[in-house]
This record gives sequence, structure tokens and C-alpha cells, in this order.
Amino acid sequence: MGKQKINVVTLGCSKNLVDSEVLLRKLEVNGYDVVHDSPDDDSDIVVVNTCGFILDAKEESVNTILNFVDAKKGGLINELYVMGCLSARYKKELSEEIPEVDGFFGKFDQAELVKKLVGTSTTDLIYERKLTTPSHFAYLKISEGCNRTCSFCAIPQFTGMYKSKPFEAVLKEAEYLAKKGVKELLLIAQDLSYYGKDLYNENRLAELVDALSQIPGIKWIRLHYAYPAHFPHEVLKIMRERDNVCKYLDIPLQHISDNMLAKMRRNVTKEEVINLVKRFRKEVPGVVLRTTMLVGHPGETEEDFDELKQFVREAKFDRLGVFAYSHEEGTYAAKKYKDNIPQEVKDARAAEIMAIQEQISAELNARRVGQTLNVLIDREDADYFVGRTEYDSPEVDGEVLISKEIALQIGEFYQVKITNAEEFDLFGTIVSA
Repeated sequence: MGKQKINVVTLGCSKNLVDSEVLLRKLEVNGYDVVHDSPDDDSDIVVVNTCGFILDAKEESVNTILNFVDAKKGGLINELYVMGCLSARYKKELSEEIPEVDGFFGKFDQAELVKKLVGTSTTDLIYERKLTTPSHFAYLKISEGCNRTCSFCAIPQFTGMYKSKPFEAVLKEAEYLAKKGVKELLLIAQDLSYYGKDLYNENRLAELVDALSQIPGIKWIRLHYAYPAHFPHEVLKIMRERDNVCKYLDIPLQHISDNMLAKMRRNVTKEEVINLVKRFRKEVPGVVLRTTMLVGHPGETEEDFDELKQFVREAKFDRLGVFAYSHEEGTYAAKKYKDNIPQEVKDARAAEIMAIQEQISAELNARRVGQTLNVLIDREDADYFVGRTEYDSPEVDGEVLISKEIALQIGEFYQVKITNAEEFDLFGTIVSA
């Protein structure tokens, strides 16, 4: 009899992906044949790592579970387990409503899941992961949980209070990844801005980034999900001075009107946000800023929305995403406010913001034409080699499409002259390897 095959299916954010990679490695060393996000129905066991952030994500998680329930009923799989955020948030309800699932495990119950599957949870694989990303980049999670009290966010309900990963543990994990051939580290957390305060009574993000930048083999370090309130400005100096710290910052701002920032409990004012953006651009010339906005939060007036549109036009963020508000039980907003903005209004506002951003993105990309940029090759498709600059994060940002006159190596850097631009992607030709 061959190895049992386990398919781990990951939904939601990159933080979930890291959890799945840790699980895959633990199962692999215990003798299982493991696959990730396999579309085939040839696995003995399926583990669904769920997201419970907003309504759309919850619906996707439930639908995925139900699809595998059908596969189990049809004899295509033998066992089905559910883990992650949705399972942590609604374990009792899910257990009652979907009894066909063999076990529900919360976000921090991975040891119990491993014990259920392999009979022991004592495997010492502190830093090891089975990467599901291309081998040249990896996400590096530096904390769990969140201490912020944003009105719309349910995440602290199932992740708990902020818990920094110890400084030395982050470095050892990064060194492990570098030895496996990882060249780009994408630092992730629910809130990078708080790193270290719980363990060391001081912010140590800048010190951490500086230490990571000195690990041999790491060519790019990218920062995701900083929080504007009490942002650790010391990190800007590191970003400016270290060649392998990307001039790129992902900092969700959510809104700009003082009325909405107060209702959202963001603990910043319009003036502080505007000054923060100015400071980023002054202290790190050429920095690319990614942000997200939230529209349709209870109490958002047409005047608030007009103010947001004007800010987006003036700030000209390089990368911007937008969410329509989702009324999540247990949040401050759900307890305090009525969800009184119709869904069609929310969707229309989101579309309007993205239309503005599309034009901004097209203008900014057009300025890249004629420039020669350092590009990391992620993959090859039918017509192009596809890569990214230091100004682009995988999955969420634009790409550089390179004509296939010369054979390129996946995971290598090349100098690429930009010859054309669209709203979100660039086109180029190789200048030199």
C-alpha cells in the first residue's frame, strides 16, 4: 500500500498560506504524500484552511467545505478536516451544520490536527515549511493577532491579542528560507507597526528589517500591512539605506475624512494621514505605496465619499485596492451602527474609486516607459516571461511581461527596458542578465 495522500486547500490571506506550509511539512515528514490546492479528486484526506474575515470570504470557505463534503459522500475522499479562521470563529455552528466533516480545528490548533492525523504532535520542525510559492520568494510571518480596535474588523475575535514572534526566531526562519534558495522575503503581519512592543516593550521593526537585510542570499525584503497610527518611522531610514529593502510599503489607510476615521476607530486624523504619506515620500524618494480603502461603512455620507475620492486623486497611490463594507457580527460597528447603506451603493462607490485608481495607475505606469528596471522572473506563460520589479508584490500588483526572444531562468534577476505600459502591467525587453 502506498503513502496516504493529503490535499491541503488554502483560502484567504498569505498568513493562512504560511500556516498551510508549516502543516504540509509536518505531514510530509510523517510519511504522507502531500499536495497543495490540488484540483484532482485523488487524495485520501483533504484539509481546508479557511478564511473568516468578511462575508464573501466566509461564503467561499463554506462552499469549498460543502464541495468536499459531496466528494466524501461520493467516495472520492475518505476524510475531511477544516482548520483556520472560520473554524475558530464558528466551530460550534459548523460542527452542528456540517457533521460530515471529521474535525474542526481553530487557527492555533494545528498541533491537535497533526496529532489527529499522525498520532503525535511532537515533531520538532520549528522553522521548516514546504513552500507553495515559487521557490525564490516566501512570506515571513512575524506576528499573530492584533491589538487594534477598528470598528469593522472581526479578526481580533479569532486571532487574539498581538503576539510578536521572537526576534531570533524570525531571523532563524529567514536564514532557513535563504538556504532553501529564497531570494525575496515578504514580511507579513496583521499589523507590522506594532512588532516587538508586546515582547520587548519597544518597537523593533526597523531593527528586525535591518538584521534580515544582512542575511546572505536575500535580495529583496518587502513590507506588508503596516498600520498608520504610531508607525515606526525608523524603518524608513533602513528602507532608504539598504539596497535589498524594497522601496515599497503596504499600509492600509481605509479612509480619509475625519468623520469616517473616527467612526472606524482608526486612531488617526486626516491631517496625520496626509502628513504621513508626505513623510514617506520625502524620506524614501521613489517609494511605492500600496493601500486599501473601505467604502460603505455605516455613517459614510456623500460628503465623506467625495472627500475620499479627492484624496485618492491627489495622493496618487501607486497601488490601491478597495473593499465594500461587510457587517460582521461581534464587531464594534455591528454593535454600534445599523448597516444602513444599500449594497448597490457600496458597490458603486467601490467601482468609482477603482475607476479613479485605474487612471492614476495608467499615468504612473506610462512614466516607466523607457526606464530600465531590475526584474525578478516569476514564471513563463505561453507568450511571455512574467516578472516583477521591486515595486510589485506577487498576486496583488502588476507584472512585467517580457518577450521571449531570449530564454530566461525562473527566479533570476534581469535588467529589463520598459517598452510599453497598460493600466496595471508593463512590457519590456531584456537589456542584460
